[in-house]
Amino acid sequence: MLCNLQCLCLVSPSLSLPPTTPPHQGSFYYLIPIHHYLTFSLFGRSVNNFLITGPKAYLTYTTSVALGAQSGIEECKFQFAWERWNCPENALQLSTHNRLRSATRETSFIHAISSAGVMYTITKNCSMGDFENCGCDESKNGKTGGHGWIWGGCSDNVEFGERISKLFVDSLEKGKDARALMNLHNNRAGRLAVRATMKRTCKCHGISGSCSIQTCWLQLANFREMGNYLKAKYDQALKIEMDKRRLRAGNSAEGHWAPTEAFLPSAEAELIFLEESPDYCTRNSSLGIYGTEGRECLQNSHNTSRWEQCSCGRLCTECGLQVEEKRTEAISSCNCKFQWCCTVKCDQCRHVVSKYYCTRSPGSAWSQGKGSTR
Repeated sequence: MLCNLQCLCLVSPSLSLPPTTPPHQGSFYYLIPIHHYLTFSLFGRSVNNFLITGPKAYLTYTTSVALGAQSGIEECKFQFAWERWNCPENALQLSTHNRLRSATRETSFIHAISSAGVMYTITKNCSMGDFENCGCDESKNGKTGGHGWIWGGCSDNVEFGERISKLFVDSLEKGKDARALMNLHNNRAGRLAVRATMKRTCKCHGISGSCSIQTCWLQLANFREMGNYLKAKYDQALKIEMDKRRLRAGNSAEGHWAPTEAFLPSAEAELIFLEESPDYCTRNSSLGIYGTEGRECLQNSHNTSRWEQCSCGRLCTECGLQVEEKRTEAISSCNCKFQWCCTVKCDQCRHVVSKYYCTRSPGSAWSQGKGSTR
């Protein structure tokens, strides 16, 4: 089942978009699988919250915004795959219209990675020429950048990506309280992460490859690097005590208060949160916490980090659960040989695969986890 992208515009008619050329007559928009459509609940209860009747030219950016949001979701799930909180679908909501919305460090990461994902994708598409009103950033070309090199080539246009990301993502924040201001701050921290992880790429010029001078440009880093960067920011996130009387004076979502007015300028690139995280070990339906019982963990695994190797202790043992090994038989190709011409023939080999899960000891009571909230 597919959902027509013409239903997926995420702005309101009152928003002012940069000038853009209307889509060509007869052009069409990509279709997105329904399971991706449903995961866009991170933008609110559903994409229907953002339907518009304005000019169809606004749809120009919608595919990139949607795919950027999806890349943020997938990166969140990757970064927290072996954590007690593992970026569940019910946490992927960016607006604060739901008063049960938390203001934890996990919320801060969701906002940052989603905002970064949208900016990253918009910037990439811009540099690739997918938008008629946007291209490479050549504002520095020809200027001296440092000893032996000058600016040139096609730098990724992060200015444009940042502007569109801010337009779409920040407009979803309708709250008027401390949480809304926190969300806007973390949205911006995500966009700053895109800039912070950019890399300078250079090309040599000179006689016989002497590289007497280089032409350099700025490129986006791999999105995984950005995810790692924001995960480190999550681990070092700052808890902020807000002046609620001051926050009640204006609606930050409408621009009467800006995040930089509420927090120290030195913290603008840091993730911030207002509430301590709950206990993620134990299931709590009222908070939408599934607990760690039944979760898979890694044990005796090759090519895994030390943090991943400790996942059974973190998810199971420290949460009052035991580690249970389950063995299954798997079939895979083996003994592959190339035959002239031109096929590859393989045998089908059976082997036993061990997986490990967090389970409750027989007869044990449903009790609180012994570990910390994280």
